[in-house]
Amino acid sequence: MAATGKARTEGPDRPSPHDPLAALRAPGDPPWDVYLTGTVFLDIVFTGLDSAPVRGTESWARGMGSSPGGVANMATALARLGLRTSLAAAFGDDHYGEYCWDTLERGEGIDLSPSRTVPGWHSPVTVSMAYEGERTMVSHGHEPPPEEPAPDCPPRARAAVASLTPGRGAPWIAQAARKGARIFGDVGWDDSGKWDLARLTDLRHCEAFLPNAAEAMRYTGTDCPRAAAHALTAHVPVVVVTLGAEGAYAVDRRTGETASVPAIEVEAMDPTGAGDVFVAGFVTGSLAGWPLADRLAFAGLTAALSVQEFGGSLSAPGWSEIGAWWHRVQCAEGQDPSALRRYEFLAGLVPGEPGEPGRRWPLRRAVPTIGFRRSA
Repeated sequence: MAATGKARTEGPDRPSPHDPLAALRAPGDPPWDVYLTGTVFLDIVFTGLDSAPVRGTESWARGMGSSPGGVANMATALARLGLRTSLAAAFGDDHYGEYCWDTLERGEGIDLSPSRTVPGWHSPVTVSMAYEGERTMVSHGHEPPPEEPAPDCPPRARAAVASLTPGRGAPWIAQAARKGARIFGDVGWDDSGKWDLARLTDLRHCEAFLPNAAEAMRYTGTDCPRAAAHALTAHVPVVVVTLGAEGAYAVDRRTGETASVPAIEVEAMDPTGAGDVFVAGFVTGSLAGWPLADRLAFAGLTAALSVQEFGGSLSAPGWSEIGAWWHRVQCAEGQDPSALRRYEFLAGLVPGEPGEPGRRWPLRRAVPTIGFRRSA
């Protein structure tokens, strides 16, 4: 998509203070680590509800946050982990669209040169209500005008994250794969009820597929998530099945590796975007060349840290938050030594003590109201 009314950038505007791929970078590498495309929403999240809203009554939430949502959840999570991220999306030319663009480009350093603003189109909005560990969402939006073809889109990148749609392929996925991008695919619920893998036509371009347990079992006709993961490796080299409170299970057909990592118990405030953060963590570890079990543990950790904050995109942790968690759990009493060993790989990855000069600490979080005037 061609950008309209916004400055284009040629490279990462503001690199992360920690680069997990620093040792791997070389002249001639793709300019971007990850490319993705999709719809950006403005998310308005209410938390602290005692129960679901009841018809004919008024419910008061104890917390509220606003932040970019939709594909912005994934893009922000990737950027905060130090990956050079490029996003193609349509933005409304209203205040919501301006806020989302500014937050992603200036606040998170995400490349929006493949994106565009659409005159007269208002930004899609989602209102999410979190209670009892779950969420209920109401969304509103209009279809943007047809995309204008851009010869340099998708740009050359190490990887791309794609949401696979049953029965409908996306030409950009094959184009990105031909340019050498490693494709990481996830999928949503199949409303048609067919659950036919043949309808996921872009799965053949994927290096990794990351469904949840229910999706994996329905697509394979199995009654066990682990059996479903192994069955799916007939179609894609790496399969990661998320198991909710039980953690995640992964299989790599090429190496024969399997990994099972339990979930980290946390007090969840808002689960919005946790799945996107999980994928971002797994992509980061994959591009860095970590063992499968480390990638899986890191993905679970980043997702666990995200649910303790408001909103989707701005709840994603960065390396300072990950480092703070690692320093804290090592000092906490009663820790299971085997559980600590599972995360020992972080010792050589996280920055020094949190709050050290030159690092953003803590990262920007969702705020109740957008549009406050900035003080001089």
